[in-house]
Amino acid sequence: MNKTTESAEKQEQLIEKLVSVRRVAKVVKGGKNMRFSALVVVGDGKGRAGYGTGKAREVPDAVKKASEKARKNMIRVSLREGRTIRHDVEMRVGAGRVIMRSAPTGTGVIAGGPMRAVFEVVGVQDVVSKSIGSRNYHNVIRATFKALSALRPPKYVAGKLGVPLQEILQKRFGAKIENRSSAAQDRV
Repeated sequence: MNKTTESAEKQEQLIEKLVSVRRVAKVVKGGKNMRFSALVVVGDGKGRAGYGTGKAREVPDAVKKASEKARKNMIRVSLREGRTIRHDVEMRVGAGRVIMRSAPTGTGVIAGGPMRAVFEVVGVQDVVSKSIGSRNYHNVIRATFKALSALRPPKYVAGKLGVPLQEILQKRFGAKIENRSSAAQDRV
């Protein structure tokens, strides 16, 4: 397989969500130049996602530009059990503030418009979130991505603090880890 076929297959697997399309005008001497602005989020549904904006005279061209930028700006998100975020997080961008909390299995995605689109393309299945302040799509999505990129796995936290991974997991899950470790020792 050559490189172009692999990249084409990779792009086909991406989920693309159009968050907003707006008509924008630039006032010039002769009148107004009308264009369209598009905001798109792209992800693979397995923990990678990105967002981008595009502007063009026609809507399809604006969406195409936005999705190309989103593919270039993809980040990896640390998910727990492949279904929810690792820990609770709060982030602010401009006047927009987002709060995200991990949730037990079966909760579903409890989120508003732009945040819901981001969670769907990332592959988060259980999360409780709230957008406070600005309702501007751009600020909400930027705050959501900033919060998702701030998530850290327990292994990283243990390394930074210089403590064993078991201690971090024990603080997070309490007695559940002790039962797992004793059961694992019984098997060995």
